[in-house]
Amino acid sequence: MARPRVGVAVLTMGTRPAELRALLDAVAGQDEPAARIVVVGNGAGSLPALPEGVTGVELPENRGVSGGRNVAIETLRAFGDVDIVVDLDDDGLLVDTDVFRRLADLYEADPALGIVSFRIADETGETQRRHIPRLGAKDPLRGGEVTTFLGGGHGLSMPMLDRIGGWPEDFFFTHEETDLAWRALDAGWKVLYAPELLLQHPKTSPARHAVYYRMTARNRVWLAKRNLPVLLVPVYLGVWTLLTLARTRSLPGLKAWFGGFAEGVRRSCGPRAPMRWSTVVRMTRLGRPPVI
Repeated sequence: MARPRVGVAVLTMGTRPAELRALLDAVAGQDEPAARIVVVGNGAGSLPALPEGVTGVELPENRGVSGGRNVAIETLRAFGDVDIVVDLDDDGLLVDTDVFRRLADLYEADPALGIVSFRIADETGETQRRHIPRLGAKDPLRGGEVTTFLGGGHGLSMPMLDRIGGWPEDFFFTHEETDLAWRALDAGWKVLYAPELLLQHPKTSPARHAVYYRMTARNRVWLAKRNLPVLLVPVYLGVWTLLTLARTRSLPGLKAWFGGFAEGVRRSCGPRAPMRWSTVVRMTRLGRPPVI
């Protein structure tokens, strides 16, 4: 089997030119170079000047995380020489020079490997609890198979994407990783958390986005409607409604959340393809049944 080749995809809205340049310099400094590097400008005028050898694609409007990453996948697929798609946030940084080599080693060793989640840590080395893709886990250095992954830095098997399709474009952002992971698991692929692969990223809160509450609720409804067996849909949504009521201290946030929930119920989320019960069992054994 030939050595898997890495293609890098970065989205930008043009608001972090210094951070983007530092990331691209770190990508160029990997000891096993990427076969291709694509930067997608998510909105007219958002694409800065790029280093030689980097392919830029400027979109006329912001298509969100899902839409922008789908464009990057199609661009990399058209080159015909990429086996692994590495998505990186434009304000992230690869601090180690062996990330792509280690990632290719993982895929080379296991043809069933679909998704590899990097560890995300801030400049002090701290990993936020929400960035550990495992229920109840406190140790960010414990790797292994999981049921979801981190959007800021990860690898995706191109053969897997060819089989299950790309990102759920209507989601725009939030929960798109879980949708992709659930479809991958249902198709028999593995999702691996590999903490030795580090992406340095500033500490942030997802609620910094004005539409966070609405989209997180809407997309959670769509996630359930698209992917879960019918018996689990009300269980999953009921659990998350109770958790949201217990955790959210903002009345405007709660109002936006319930508005998004209603939008998710009313609007179509695309074709429904409920996972098999064997996938539900597999996810449960991995520590996270698809009801939370």
